[in-house]
Amino acid sequence: MTTPSSSDIPRGGWVDRLTPGRARPYIRLSRFDRPIGTWLLLFPCWWSIAFASDTSFPLNSTWHLFIMFGIGALLMRGGGCTWNDILDRDFDAKVARTRDRPLPAGEVTLRQALIWVFIQLAVSAAILFSFNHFAIWTGVASLLLLAFYPLAKRVTFWPQFILGLAFNWGALLGWAAVTGEMSSPALLMYAGGIFWTLGYDTIYAHQDRPDDPAAGVKSSARALGLIASKPWLVGFYAIATVFFGAAGYHTGIGWPFWVGLGFGAAQLVWQVADADLDNPRDCLAKFKSNRLFGWLLFAGILGGQLA
Repeated sequence: MTTPSSSDIPRGGWVDRLTPGRARPYIRLSRFDRPIGTWLLLFPCWWSIAFASDTSFPLNSTWHLFIMFGIGALLMRGGGCTWNDILDRDFDAKVARTRDRPLPAGEVTLRQALIWVFIQLAVSAAILFSFNHFAIWTGVASLLLLAFYPLAKRVTFWPQFILGLAFNWGALLGWAAVTGEMSSPALLMYAGGIFWTLGYDTIYAHQDRPDDPAAGVKSSARALGLIASKPWLVGFYAIATVFFGAAGYHTGIGWPFWVGLGFGAAQLVWQVADADLDNPRDCLAKFKSNRLFGWLLFAGILGGQLA
């Protein structure tokens, strides 16, 4: 038996206390009250910008890009979550964690949700079109992945791989925004990010593993099962670390990068070793802990550039 406490919507927080009632469904559609997804989308962008930037303190020629990508990540993640909820509204009604989201709960109409997607993507497009031409086309190329991801769980047990392709595109876009071209460090960061996502989103997917078969939702958690998941998580995170290290090696970055990567790798080891994949709350906590990994690697890149 599941209970209302299984819901992934925070109650009694700043959304309920500080925002008008009419705004709350839209905030929750975009997950503005749950920023971890924005951070996971943003970090590959910031890593790549920092890798591609000059070494003057504080990366003077590109500091504005960190702000613009921050705003863009917030809105693109919000638009993606809203689009996901539109496509998954029938599935969400069958899963304990998601059945009280705004669309299945009837707090907004389908038309209102579609308008909200358009608003978020329009502002994101305005930011994208301020970049150089190569970066603009690099960003446009990601739209197909963003549109397809919510459908992937219907046709493959590895939607986490599609999410990795989409969520780490910022590693390519950030590099393109700084340099106006594409180079091997960006591609290596992108590959590392895909395997990082395979790890953290497999942990996340274990929250819904009991409900997913009845809802018809496929995931890597279902494909691997409770016993096999941890060895695969070790593999995902190990490959991610190797790709991140290869990106640093190709840029000739300074020694602080390796310190940051080392501490980040230790954080990933802790995730796998300590995760209770049969406990939804612990899965969510381990998933959220990837923000720390993102900061550790980002600090290592900045330190390596400035050393």
